[in-house]
Amino acid sequence: MTVLHIDASINGESSASRMISRSIVNRLDTSAGGAIVYRDLTANPLPHLTLDAFADSSVLDEFLAADTVVIGAPMYNFTLPTQLKAWIDRILVAGRTFRYTDNGPEGLATGKRVIVGLARGGFYGQGSPASALEHLETYLRGVFNFIGIEPEFVVAEGLSVSPEQRQESIKLALGETVRLAA
Repeated sequence: MTVLHIDASINGESSASRMISRSIVNRLDTSAGGAIVYRDLTANPLPHLTLDAFADSSVLDEFLAADTVVIGAPMYNFTLPTQLKAWIDRILVAGRTFRYTDNGPEGLATGKRVIVGLARGGFYGQGSPASALEHLETYLRGVFNFIGIEPEFVVAEGLSVSPEQRQESIKLALGETVRLAA
């Protein structure tokens, strides 16, 4: 099994999304000759999409070669970091990960597992007062569904509410990574 591990947080080692994504990757079974490919979108950012950049298929090829993709995704200003958006722009490619048909778009990247370690400073989950401002999980779910993948999410939220809330939320999310690996 080949695992593609993507991190997008600017917060380095104190990042909750990095802690969660690392825990997920550490729990996946790659013992049968698998490999882990790591891409840090902050340390090595992809330029924003241009026609010339679009011609380079290396990021898409890396994505297509992976059996499982693990993404550490923090929510910034109600949505995803631009570093992660630049990566997504390279994997949504007509004819490679989706196609248009008479019945609408069809995902071509089926058979992959995508797990997202998502971190939010406040409470934006369904039913919360700020849920209408949550555009990270909904965006990622839509993007991956569009290309034929049903993503799984491990969410830590309320991280900026208090140190105690941060600690508890991260603890619960890390516990959820154990369930995902089962």
